[in-house]
Amino acid sequence: MTSAGAELRGSALRPSAVPFYYGWVNVVIAALAMVGTLPGRTQGLGLITEPLLASLQIDRIVFARINLGATLIGALFCLGVGRLVDRFGSRIVLTVITATLGGVVLAMSGVWSVISLAVLITLTRGLGQSALSVVSITMVGKWFVKRLNLAMAVYTILLSIGFMIAFPLIGALVISSGWRTAWWTIGLALLVGLTPLSLLFVRNTPSNTKDELSERQSDAETNRSFTLTEAILTPSFWVFGIASAVYGLIASGIALFNESILAERGFDASTYHRSLVIVALTALFGNFLGGWLTSRWRMNRLLTLAMLLLAGSLLALPFVRTQLDVAAYAFIMGLAGGFVIVIFFSFWSRAYGRVHLGKIQGAAQALTVIASAVGPVLLAEWFTRTGSYAAIFYLLALVVLLLAVMAWFVPVPREA
Repeated sequence: MTSAGAELRGSALRPSAVPFYYGWVNVVIAALAMVGTLPGRTQGLGLITEPLLASLQIDRIVFARINLGATLIGALFCLGVGRLVDRFGSRIVLTVITATLGGVVLAMSGVWSVISLAVLITLTRGLGQSALSVVSITMVGKWFVKRLNLAMAVYTILLSIGFMIAFPLIGALVISSGWRTAWWTIGLALLVGLTPLSLLFVRNTPSNTKDELSERQSDAETNRSFTLTEAILTPSFWVFGIASAVYGLIASGIALFNESILAERGFDASTYHRSLVIVALTALFGNFLGGWLTSRWRMNRLLTLAMLLLAGSLLALPFVRTQLDVAAYAFIMGLAGGFVIVIFFSFWSRAYGRVHLGKIQGAAQALTVIASAVGPVLLAEWFTRTGSYAAIFYLLALVVLLLAVMAWFVPVPREA
């Protein structure tokens, strides 16, 4: 009996027993897992930032610094979990992380002290934004070769729909019942929903079907897999990694203080919640379009387009005056984000192979996590010192434009 057969013996569902390619089951659960990272992501914390600050009477700068430390420490989880996935497989790692994250979120819903909050935010960052994200992305890359672009497109579409549903639901729950109830609900969903799904239905490696063996043979004959050291010595690792990280820095800073940013422009909290829906919808469209473009364009060309759109949204943000302006800004930001998500999820396995994908994906994720920690502190410090967010968006736009130029010219391994 093969190792795959031994793993599946006695399980609830065998890949050979379903009338479709079992890899799509992994794609669905991977997307659900990424949605499950919400309490550990800046966008998720952004939903509860204002009521949390009010209930615990925490200064905005103090909270930003707590978030910075938590995210930097949490970034270390990216490096360890990638190695665990490469060694032990996605199933057990995903199950353990999901259950642990659920318990931490439940504990955070009852927190009252600043020290406890700092510890629990650190754990949600490490387990959610870092570890669970790495496992989720790697699950798809470990299964697919020829159909990788399609699989990643489906994956990003599913998780975009998931976030599009989750953001307004959690936002409404925060408004109606408070942030503690919202966090308790999320923790319970992770424990009794996603954890059993992971244990019962996730599979570590594809079954030895004829199509999959053909794909793997083709991949082995035409390409080679890079080690982590070899990958980080290529310019494309840093251009794509830093571009994704800068997007994360911008998105996290805006997400955590978006309500405050829009309040500076004269808008209320409901405008902020509506803007999240617009961003999610247009990101979904960006996933469709980006997935289609990756099969026709080189990856660096799509990254250039994403950076140009991101720069445009940053330059426009200080000038929003009406609801239509906010919708237009959110549309462009969401489209750019949709492209970046497709690129980040597809690039590493496409450029460097999948033998060492967990470690490479973990290193890349660590860059984005560190940047997402810096974003809120940067915006908070800037606002405290200047009384406005506007100028920092101009400076960030210049950085993004420089990355667009670099992306256009950088060579990509296995595409050159």
